[in-house]
Amino acid sequence: MYRYDDLDQRMLDDRVRQFRGQTERYLRGELAENEFRPLRLQNGLYVQRLAPMLRVAIPYGMLASRQLRKLAHIARHFDKGYAHFSTRQNVQFNWPRLEEVPDILAELASVQMHAIQTSGNCIRNTTADQFSGVAPDEVEDARPYCELIRQWSTFHPEFSFLPRKFKIAVSGSRADRAAARVHDIGLIIVHDAAGNTGFEVLVGGGLGRTPIIGTTIREFLPVADLLSYLEAILRVYNQYGRRDNLYKARIKILVKALGAEEFRARVEREWEITRQRMPALGAAQIEHARSYFTAPPYRPVDDAAAESLLAGQRAANRAFDRWMSRNVSGHRVPGYAIVTLSLKPTGIAPGDATDRQMELIADLADSYSFGEIRVAHEQNLVLADVEKEKLLALWEAARDAGLATPNIGMLTDIICCPGGDYCSLANAKSIPVAEAIQRRFDDLDYLHDLGDIHLNISGCMNACGHHHVGQIGILGVDKKGEEFYQVSLGGDAGTEAALGTILGPSFAQEAIPAVVAQLLDVYVARRIDGETFLETYRRIGIEAFKEAVYGAAH
Repeated sequence: MYRYDDLDQRMLDDRVRQFRGQTERYLRGELAENEFRPLRLQNGLYVQRLAPMLRVAIPYGMLASRQLRKLAHIARHFDKGYAHFSTRQNVQFNWPRLEEVPDILAELASVQMHAIQTSGNCIRNTTADQFSGVAPDEVEDARPYCELIRQWSTFHPEFSFLPRKFKIAVSGSRADRAAARVHDIGLIIVHDAAGNTGFEVLVGGGLGRTPIIGTTIREFLPVADLLSYLEAILRVYNQYGRRDNLYKARIKILVKALGAEEFRARVEREWEITRQRMPALGAAQIEHARSYFTAPPYRPVDDAAAESLLAGQRAANRAFDRWMSRNVSGHRVPGYAIVTLSLKPTGIAPGDATDRQMELIADLADSYSFGEIRVAHEQNLVLADVEKEKLLALWEAARDAGLATPNIGMLTDIICCPGGDYCSLANAKSIPVAEAIQRRFDDLDYLHDLGDIHLNISGCMNACGHHHVGQIGILGVDKKGEEFYQVSLGGDAGTEAALGTILGPSFAQEAIPAVVAQLLDVYVARRIDGETFLETYRRIGIEAFKEAVYGAAH
């Protein structure tokens, strides 16, 4: 993974000192609230419903074990003993004291971490597939390109005050695990007929109040032109994006207003200017970025023998077998596997991890996965390089720490924003709804019979829980001061990205688990052998689900 050079570290240390001075001036009353607000946002600090919230960047979801231990240390000494991992592959602390935030930033800087550009109207943390570099279906590793984008976008003077926040995702696999199609810019790594690497460029995706699937404006962009083309897109957005209306300021609104063809034409014209002053990426630059992501020292493993050993272990232990079937994925290197540690046990806010759990995961990473951890878009943590012969020992350690819930990709593997328990923007709570659903469907036999079902919950239309692309999406809404929940069906964040369709009128909080149960009853009754929930929905449509929930006269 990327390591800071001396310039990186000096720049970050200077930023920490600068913000420490700004915070001290604010606390002394020398800076007004409206003066301090943009300064704190540039350093990832929000003011939430009950306390400040600090969002820490985890570029493309990569963490070293020493960095995860530092996050555990911060949770223990500056927060309430836990942290929250988000869909943007970042981590959030919900209870820091304002006067201690500069100390937290200094702690982060000591392990090459920061909170810069995790908020504000700028280019946010660039995300990627959590299986980058190890996935069997990978076209090419996305991380080097994410790192090039990170270096280009951090402190970019022209893009520090965009019309609105801006998000980029890069997918390097045939399965889009980065949700690239619902980002402001989605980059899909492809090969042309000659085998050259490039990108399909999608622009104008996003969720929130106006959910839109991104539009392809370039079928193939050569790697060398990546940064100049991104700069052209951002310059068009910066020039023509609306600044008079917060809700119409995202690039998706500009693309929709201009039309895809006109937007593409403006980008191409801008690109002709941009590429004259911005050199193409050279082979040496690209290889330098790739050099940070070389393969670890894999040990030669007899894959057949490892599989035979696993077969016996699985036959002897049903709980281990279940975990293997849901939480362990194939690896491009024979004898190795990818392990996803679930942060979704029943009764715990999805994406939360305690200080002790983070320290244990760091230990597990050192023992089993070359000291590296990945943060998944789905708010789980990943050990990407585990020898198959060591999977049983890893499972036993993870199980004892509450990190081996065998539910990855299932109904209770819920994507969920913090909601009204923390966020001042939320219309309704999200965490209690997630917990109620987990408790209602806590039967592993039933969950495994249901198979893959993605359920997403957002506490407001900002859609931090990505409810629009949940196969079952739940949105908190306000009805005359009361919290209600709107349900949608059929969303998908993958290669066949789709926005969910609203089922009908909203429901009271206590009704949601029963509503989900009714939807699942329809699926179980109408599915064809081997058919997933989404496949059944796409085949039979929404009417059967509506009738089950609202009755025949809906």
